Amino acid sequence: MKRRHRQQLVRGVLYVVFVLAVGGLVALADWETVRSSFFDLDTARGMFPEVVTLAARNTIVYTFLAFVFGLFFGLVLALMKLSPVGPYRWVATIYIEIFRGLPALLTIFLFAFGVPIAFQWQPPGGIAGAGVLGLIVVAAAYIAETIRAGIEAVPKGQVEAARSLGMSATWAMISVVLPQAFRIVIPPLTNELVLLIKDTSLLALVGVTAGTRELTNFARVELFATNNSTPLVVAGLLYVAITIPLTQLIAVLERRNARAR
Repeated sequence: MKRRHRQQLVRGVLYVVFVLAVGGLVALADWETVRSSFFDLDTARGMFPEVVTLAARNTIVYTFLAFVFGLFFGLVLALMKLSPVGPYRWVATIYIEIFRGLPALLTIFLFAFGVPIAFQWQPPGGIAGAGVLGLIVVAAAYIAETIRAGIEAVPKGQVEAARSLGMSATWAMISVVLPQAFRIVIPPLTNELVLLIKDTSLLALVGVTAGTRELTNFARVELFATNNSTPLVVAGLLYVAITIPLTQLIAVLERRNARAR
């Protein structure tokens, strides 16, 4: 058998297996139970508009705060890790390695419960604010490594040319290196933003007030109140509705960067 014929045979077998699997699923599934348990329209309607005006809004706000402050502290940590001063490098490296190594949920618990107990101090926003602070700390560690990689990806000749024009090292970093570095790391930074949107669901495990619930916590409360799984589906669809535009933005930015290179 020729190679082309073998490839066609294998492809045909894969199509047959796929059709049989889908057909078996359609034939065996109890679609009425699936519809009533996961796609009950009355239960879904009962979640609106609060699921959007409260839960989805809080999810976006928590994500925005975690990303903005994480980006700022991540930039500081990246510059510290590239600093010629040893103690700055050591502190940044220790911070990054610790908070990249710890599970995000453990860090959130640390700031929601450990820090208030140890220092008798409650972060602004109560337990939800403490959870967001934990997300900021984790995001800063990951963003710092992303920015550091972007800075190191800028050709050395750019810095040398800037210095030859009389720029100081600081001004060369601000005006020459960082703009190019951020253009390089925009796609991975956007990907970090998408991950933060999903990580806000971890705040459901530390407990929040009725007015500070995000999507996962809101769906869990509705799940137990209605004894129906539809709230989980609605929350999942809203997460997808928030993240899909960002993933498409990542694809557009990657194509533009490829053309620029």
